[in-house]
Parts: sequence; structure tokens; C-alpha cells
Amino acid sequence: MEKPLSYQLLISTNREVAPAIEALQKLEADAIDLNMGCPARSVGRLGAGFALMEQPENVRRIVAEARKGTPLPLTAKIRLGVELDEQALKDFCTMLEDEGIDMLSVHARLKKETFARRPRWEWIARIKEWLKIPVVANGGIFTVQDAKDCLHVCGADGLMLGRGAVIKPWLFAEIARELYGCDVVEPAVFLPVVYGNFTDLVNELFRPERRLGRLKKFTHYFARNYKFGHLLSSGIQSSKSMEQAKERAVIFFENNA
Repeated sequence: MEKPLSYQLLISTNREVAPAIEALQKLEADAIDLNMGCPARSVGRLGAGFALMEQPENVRRIVAEARKGTPLPLTAKIRLGVELDEQALKDFCTMLEDEGIDMLSVHARLKKETFARRPRWEWIARIKEWLKIPVVANGGIFTVQDAKDCLHVCGADGLMLGRGAVIKPWLFAEIARELYGCDVVEPAVFLPVVYGNFTDLVNELFRPERRLGRLKKFTHYFARNYKFGHLLSSGIQSSKSMEQAKERAVIFFENNA
């Protein structure tokens, strides 16, 4: 199987940059992404994720150190901020560009806004006006129409899929074909096969102690493809092993063909 296209760093100080860059280059990473968009408390307590956006001078040092340490494409992901402050957001984004970020992904919500809140795609349009580097839009994209609407509003250079890609992994192919004119065959989707393929990949790519947790997270979203998907989700969430989860999934698919 081909290696991932990029690895992501969650770091909190510029002192952590050099060893992380060295490790990633040994892994033959294709790109390095600095995550400054994750609002999870567990990440924030470490000074990483969105917590970095609240420390712009620290971020400046981190990006400068990373840029100095690697010729690889260096990207970053952010949110819009703690509150809507156009000047602060502009200063932060232009600082990232000035220090050598090659591409910026923007999750179009504030720090404490939940997924239930409509993403503020129009703010990505403002960021596009400020920067010369490519800007990628993230947030609220679950269908081809969502992707079309997002691009219409913000004019982003590309799209980053989150939960929508977990619910419908074939969404990438649909968007590539219908919006970007890529020569991609229309995917023939059979949900049990998709789920089985994911399970096989989890077993192949993750350490044993992490496999069940990853499958549970995936199932939480993937189950939305079914009218009674909550039965699949609850069955997997209460499973004690990968074997038990697989058995319960097979029974669900047999009863929900």
C-alpha cells in the first residue's frame, strides 16, 4: 500500500520542531501540516491545536523553524478564531504566509462553535483576498451540492473533507468527477463492502490496541447511511473486540440489505 501523502504535527513550541521534522523526513513524508484548528481540550491542554492560534508569536517561531528545517511543502490548518475579528485573522493569516506556509486550510467556524452551526464560508473568501498562497475550504461538506455551494461562496482553491468523507468515503470521487472534471469512474457503492474494506485496513495499518477504537469512531458516522444505523453504531460501540464487532456488523448488514 502506498504511504500517506502527508503527516500531521501537533506541536506547541519551536523547540519541538527540529526533532519532529527530522522524524518525518526519515519517514519520507510528502508534506508537513501544522494543525492549529483542533479545538479538543485534550489537545489544547498540551498547548497544541487551536491553542496555538491564541499565541501568534509562538506560531511565528514554530513556522519559521519548520520552514528553515525542511524543503517539503509546509501547510497549516486553522479556524476563524475565538471570535470574529477580521484584523486579527488577517494578521495571523498573512503572518503564516510571510513565514513560509505554502498552503492554508481553513475550517470555517470559531473555536467553540459546534458542527451544528452553519460554516462561515464567506470568511474564507476574505482570506482568499488577503493571501497569494492556495486556500482550502473545510467544514459542512457532505454532498456534491455542498461542495458546489462552498466553492461558489468562497472561491477556495480546493476542499478538505472531514465528517462527510467518513460517512461517504466515495464523496471524493463524486466531487472530483462532477466539479473538477476528473476522469473518475462513477463509484459503485455497496455499503457492506465499504465497511468491510475499512475494517481490513484498520487491521492492517493500526496497532492491535488501537483498532477497535478507530472502528468505533468510523462506525459512528458511517452508520448514518442507514435508516436504522443507530443499531449498527450501538452494537459496535459496545463490542469488546474486533471479532465481536465484525460479527455484529455482519448480522446488521444481513438484516438491513
